[in-house]
Amino acid sequence: MRSLIGFTPAKLSIFKLAFYHKSASNDKMNAITSNERLEYLGDAVLGTIVAEYLFKKYPNKNEGFLTKMRSKIVKRQSLNKIADKMGLDVILNEYNQTRLSRSMLGNALEALVGAVYLECGYNGTKRYVINKILRSYLDIHELEEYDDNYKSQLLEHCQKNGQVVTYKMLAKYKFDKRDRFKVAVMIDGKKLATADDFNKKSAEQTASEKAMLTLGLIKVVKPENANA
Repeated sequence: MRSLIGFTPAKLSIFKLAFYHKSASNDKMNAITSNERLEYLGDAVLGTIVAEYLFKKYPNKNEGFLTKMRSKIVKRQSLNKIADKMGLDVILNEYNQTRLSRSMLGNALEALVGAVYLECGYNGTKRYVINKILRSYLDIHELEEYDDNYKSQLLEHCQKNGQVVTYKMLAKYKFDKRDRFKVAVMIDGKKLATADDFNKKSAEQTASEKAMLTLGLIKVVKPENANA
C-alpha cells in the first residue's frame, strides 16, 4: 500500500476497503462492507480537485473549455485507464473473488481518493491527486485536442444532415451479480450499432463510437496518456 500512496496510512482498514467491490460481498449491507461509500466520497473530492487544478492551469480559458476538460479527465473510461496503469487491478484481484470489469478499476480509484481524503484531508489529497495521478498518468495537453464524446459528435453530425439519433435499451441483465445494459443507437429509426456496459451512459458512448466507425467519421486510433 505504501508504494501506491507514498506513505503508510494510519487507517489501513479504510484503504483496504477501497478495493472491496460490492459484487464480492454476500452481506446484505454491502454498502458498508464494500467500496461504494468511499467511491461516492472520492468522486466528489476528485471532481473538485480537478476543477481547481484546471482553473489554475488555464487562467485564460472559459467555463466551457474547463468543463469539457474536467469531463475528459474524470469520466469513467479515463479513470479506468489511469487505474490500470497504476496497477490497481492487481490489488482488486487480491481482494475480490470475482471477475474484474473495466469499470471496477475506475470505481476503486475513486474509492482510493476517498480513503486518502479521510486520512490526509483536502490539501493532502490534492497533492496526491496532482502529483501521483494527473502528472504521472495523464497527458493533459493531448487531452486538449482529443474529443472522445462520441455521443455528442454523432448528434452534431446527424443534425447537420437532417437525421434523428435515438438510443434504445435492448436488455438489462445480471453479470457477476451486477446490472449490465445493452443499448442500440438508432439513426432515423435504423439500428446502426449496439454496445454492452455496466453503465447505461457508457454503453451509449460505446455504441455511438461504433456508429461513427461504421459511418467512417473516425478511425480506430486513440491517444495514449503520458505525463501532465
